[in-house]
Amino acid sequence: MGRNGNTLPRQAPEIPRPGAGALRVILWLIFLGVIYVYGWQVTQINLGELGRKAYLIKPLATDLIRPDLIERRPRVQVADTGIGLDGAPPPAPLQAGGPGRITLSPATTRIGDPVGVSGEGFAPSRPVELIWFDQSGVKVKLGEGATDASGRFQAAVTVPNVIGTEHHIMVQVGLEGTTLGPSNALRLTLFRMVETVFLALMGTTMAVFLAVPLSFLGAKNLMARNPLGTLVYYAVRTIFNIARSIEPLILATVFAVWVGIGPFAGVMALGIHSIASLGKLYSEQIESIDPGPIEAITATGASMLQVVRYAVVPQIVPPFIAFTIYRWDINVRMSTVIGFVGGGGIGFLLMQYINLLQWKQAATAVWAITLVVAAMDYFSAVVREKVV
Repeated sequence: MGRNGNTLPRQAPEIPRPGAGALRVILWLIFLGVIYVYGWQVTQINLGELGRKAYLIKPLATDLIRPDLIERRPRVQVADTGIGLDGAPPPAPLQAGGPGRITLSPATTRIGDPVGVSGEGFAPSRPVELIWFDQSGVKVKLGEGATDASGRFQAAVTVPNVIGTEHHIMVQVGLEGTTLGPSNALRLTLFRMVETVFLALMGTTMAVFLAVPLSFLGAKNLMARNPLGTLVYYAVRTIFNIARSIEPLILATVFAVWVGIGPFAGVMALGIHSIASLGKLYSEQIESIDPGPIEAITATGASMLQVVRYAVVPQIVPPFIAFTIYRWDINVRMSTVIGFVGGGGIGFLLMQYINLLQWKQAATAVWAITLVVAAMDYFSAVVREKVV
């Protein structure tokens, strides 16, 4: 309305210039085209190489569909005993209660030193093979010999240059005939796969116990009510962001140097990274809850702990459970990668097979990873469906 009550004339809408929208689209297409052309050159994409070098992948692809599952191997008597290095006590034998037993002299030694090995209770007049192996499954042949007419033998070996904390000397006495059974690759893979699942479970469990309390401190709707709470909120969120930015592969390398190669290093790496990831997910879930119950309980004069107990917790339990199970699923997959740097689990075994170009054995590990990850994904989906 004008000052005298008259209606002001309505301004005509601005008519876009012809071709302005089309020009803007063309400029964007040119910009994206330049980006992708440059990216194609930087990444050195050459689709022709896929066809010209297909013959290189054929042996690998053939072995991947023929995993090493069953083998016919000679019948043997097996016995082992632990050996301590650099003052460490020898571990317990893995083949306790076998047909024979072996003793070492000395039982604790150092790399490069000679060790006397004597055995008894084996088949008479049969070939003997002495093998060194550690907790990762790596085996090194030390020497050969033979049992006498009474099933005894004596030999001297030299401690190889090895790493790790748990070592054994194993004796294999060859018998007549062969037997059909699961391959050594399959048995090692199953053992390492179980270790991988529990490695991820322990890392996730450790993360949950620390991420849950930290998530309340990292929720803005709970903490940003006074200057001190705001400071705590930003400090916790900063810790989450820094810890999440460090890849588990790097953390596994650090812990492998710190605590030694093995699953404990993997548990710590997955645990530290999961604390930050779960803490962020948990805190964002807390920030997205319905504020009505919080305001109602706060109006009654309830303390902060009472507000959390009666207004926050009932709203976050189902999504917290879903996030936790999903993180366990992620950690199972991630643990196969951190094994490449000494974090234990199936990845450590897979790396050895790949380095030795043992593709059938590597295929066994790959298929085990695939099946377990698929089963974990199905399991986590079922649980999330029931709790959310």
